[in-house]
Amino acid sequence: MAPVHRVAVAGTHVEVEELGAGEPVVVVQTALSMHEHAPLSRALSTDFHVWHVHRPGYGDSGPARGPASVTGDADHLASVLADLDVGPAHLVGASYSAAIVLSLASRHQGAVRSLSVVEPPPYDTKGAADFRAACESILDVWSRAGAGAAVDEIMTMVDGPDWRADAERDLPGSAADMERDAAAFFGADLPALLGWTLDDEQAATIVCPTLLVGGAESHERFREMLTRLERVLPRPTRATVAGAGHSAALTHPAEVATAVRRHVRAVSRGTREDGGARDRS
Repeated sequence: MAPVHRVAVAGTHVEVEELGAGEPVVVVQTALSMHEHAPLSRALSTDFHVWHVHRPGYGDSGPARGPASVTGDADHLASVLADLDVGPAHLVGASYSAAIVLSLASRHQGAVRSLSVVEPPPYDTKGAADFRAACESILDVWSRAGAGAAVDEIMTMVDGPDWRADAERDLPGSAADMERDAAAFFGADLPALLGWTLDDEQAATIVCPTLLVGGAESHERFREMLTRLERVLPRPTRATVAGAGHSAALTHPAEVATAVRRHVRAVSRGTREDGGARDRS
């Protein structure tokens, strides 16, 4: 069993799993599904020293405290990494946690050696307004009909009507985990996401090499965000996972791990794959 560290932060605590050995790679838990990135962390731990950070409100981590915001989450993560003496590290985030690591890289440049972001939420793109409206509608469903209905609504939006069967196939028990931890998502994470900004000026401060990973079958709104980031970030590299949708880190962990592994090794070597080249495979 992997060692688990309990780290105090912002009036609560988070649990951090430690796997493997080598260069430090930090995988940040996304919203709603506590264990969604576990397969990716295991895949990366064969080559790297992986720190899998859980977030407040999920599993055995403590409850979230204070006003919810992505920048607050980023600052808390920076504190956790400093407490563990991890860094500068290669950070990996997907969906909601992609927003966290992007914000961290903008606000705490010295803590980050590289980023790998998988399917980040849209901001300042053609589809961003529709995405925000859908999120607001889902919050309304939560307030009126409860966690089960709201979980079904958002998962259908991002992964299609068969999401429950797919989730149970890829990670048994994950649907029940989502409903158990729904208060953290609908009470904190989703409102925080609605308040998140990443304008061009903020993006320009993310000077580390950044890998942008998308699922080939994901919704156009997420592809638009990757294209925008490829345009505005100083050192982007892009990779596409064939056959994957928005939950690529869960459904295709080996393929995502291969892209991250190549990126991290290129950054460590200082080769052009660290953001000087753009992989459109």
